[in-house]
Amino acid sequence: MSTGDRLAGRLTEDQLIALQLFRERAFRTANLFRKNRSAMLGLAVVVTVIAMALLAPFLAPYDPDARFRAEDTDQILSLEPPSLAHPMGTDYLGRDILSRWVYGSQVSIMVGLISGLVVISIGSTVGLLSGYYKGLFDQIAMRIVDVLYGIPSVVLILLIAMFWGNSVWNLIIAMALVLWRTEARVIRSQTLSISERPFVKAAKATGASDLRVIFIHIMPNILPLIMVEGTFVMGSAILTEAGISFLGLGANQMISWGVMLNLTFSTGAITHAWWWVLPPGLSITFLVVSFFYISRGLEEVTNPELER
Repeated sequence: MSTGDRLAGRLTEDQLIALQLFRERAFRTANLFRKNRSAMLGLAVVVTVIAMALLAPFLAPYDPDARFRAEDTDQILSLEPPSLAHPMGTDYLGRDILSRWVYGSQVSIMVGLISGLVVISIGSTVGLLSGYYKGLFDQIAMRIVDVLYGIPSVVLILLIAMFWGNSVWNLIIAMALVLWRTEARVIRSQTLSISERPFVKAAKATGASDLRVIFIHIMPNILPLIMVEGTFVMGSAILTEAGISFLGLGANQMISWGVMLNLTFSTGAITHAWWWVLPPGLSITFLVVSFFYISRGLEEVTNPELER
């Protein structure tokens, strides 16, 4: 007996139906995604950055904190333009920009992926429960969302991060506590629509529990929408981290592309040391746009008009 047969033997009929539905939607999503060239390009960029972050110790030519000096004068090689020894030049402390750029990808991609996963988990859970149960739970959840909408997200994230400390994990937690509001509203509206469909009412009539109806019957139908929102949040989280770090309120003890831009501005090198400004600036731009392209490609799954 194969592994698939043994697994099927342990699943209930509802679970088998949900699994089959998930497989069908996954294959359809993959097929539509492959036809979108911009989405595939965005995925290639994201995968490349993830690989660079994981392999940073092997790809970086030098220690990112090492300071280089001239052999003849022993002076620090401050703001040296690109050369064979330092392809991206050096910063104001004589550190290799290429090495710092490679290591900076770790914080940027970590913040984007982890924040996106946490935000979409919170937003999807609140949206599903709010749209399914309605009533008092829905009212309380949506009033909390309204309050969060009344406060600028960046300001609230800054306040939370400053109160807890400007570490990268506190920044991730702060973004997770703030950015879930939009996802909750979007998922709620879709849940309100799907919960009134005949197959959901039929599942309730057969005695299915609320959790089974929510996660077996409703959630598979909004999974593509969750994926779209998740990729969009990841790009927003990267941009938010870069903006906060540029203001000098991010995790300055770690290397990130936003911290690199902050140093170029605070030292005045932003006006003339283009080799220090362009790598982190363009990397943030390309990575955020790549996540947008991915979400745009996934959106074709949830919007038949875009598919046509």
